[in-house]
Amino acid sequence: MSEVAYIKTDSHFVNVHITSNCNSIITSERKFDKGITVQTLKDKLELITGARSALMTIEVFDQNDVKVCDLTDLEALIGSFPIEPQGFRLHITDSELRKQELEDTNGVTKFEITDDEYSKKTGTVREFMKRNKMGKYNPEEVAQIEKEKAEAEKMEKEAASKISVADRCEVSVPGQVTRRGEVKYIGEVHFKPGMWVGIQYDEPFGKNDGSVEGKRYFQCQPKYGGFVRVGNVTVGDFPEEGFSDDEI
Repeated sequence: MSEVAYIKTDSHFVNVHITSNCNSIITSERKFDKGITVQTLKDKLELITGARSALMTIEVFDQNDVKVCDLTDLEALIGSFPIEPQGFRLHITDSELRKQELEDTNGVTKFEITDDEYSKKTGTVREFMKRNKMGKYNPEEVAQIEKEKAEAEKMEKEAASKISVADRCEVSVPGQVTRRGEVKYIGEVHFKPGMWVGIQYDEPFGKNDGSVEGKRYFQCQPKYGGFVRVGNVTVGDFPEEGFSDDEI
């Protein structure tokens, strides 16, 4: 068992970024239980990176990308190594794979089939869905989806009809702070389906100046404009937010 000190934290997991010599795409964050062994970790990383467990080496780097240690003791728990709960990186190397080998598609014949040819084949997902009248091959389900879509569009248009240009409003988007501003545009846009509301925010919380991809919908200062769905907008007597006398 490794002699390295155990991580002193209340968390039972470590969140690490994964990189590999055989796949440059693997950079996502993964969570691992500190109670698993290095061998179990290798088995999990084999599925993630493609590097083979038996030939795999694992290097640990800290938040400053300075190497901390190697995970060499297969029976040791990963919680016994000095890996912080957040921000560390595990670099995985397969000694017999060259860099990005698993991404090299040179010499690989690409299989292609036309939509008509695929429709004639049996034993496919499409054939199974057709035979069992599932998804888009179920007339009743398709009709229900279309009905719900039409009702949603109707409700959205009714909500949009209650909003006018120059209305003061409050914008509440899930996962974002509530913002205030003035309605500058209502209607359809070229970049997304449905009804959208163009907002000039009181503060530079936006993403544009009232134009998107070269098409202008309204005019405002850069970073003060934005577009949101009708359901995220509430109109009313919302004064501009400013600093009080007690604020600096």
